[in-house]
Amino acid sequence: MTNMKKVPLRKCAATGEMFPKKEMIRIVRPKEGEVSVDLTGKKSGRGTYVSKSEEAVEVARRNRSIESQLKTAVPEKVYEDLLHAIRRESLK
Repeated sequence: MTNMKKVPLRKCAATGEMFPKKEMIRIVRPKEGEVSVDLTGKKSGRGTYVSKSEEAVEVARRNRSIESQLKTAVPEKVYEDLLHAIRRESLK
């Protein structure tokens, strides 16, 4: 019997597509309320995921899907941090 590990999937807030969790970036809103990019995926709080593409981040920014998922306003800096993380990842 093969020991196949189940790959955890998450839905992209921007596109609605399902991707492996490792291919996503998590955005989190802790109880204190300060929305931030969670590159570890381990911060506590309400989280949502966006796929690692600049297009997905732009779609999320336009249709405010991250805001509706987290039920709060998302500062512009969060989108900048997302784009920065994606660009850094693509350089590897």
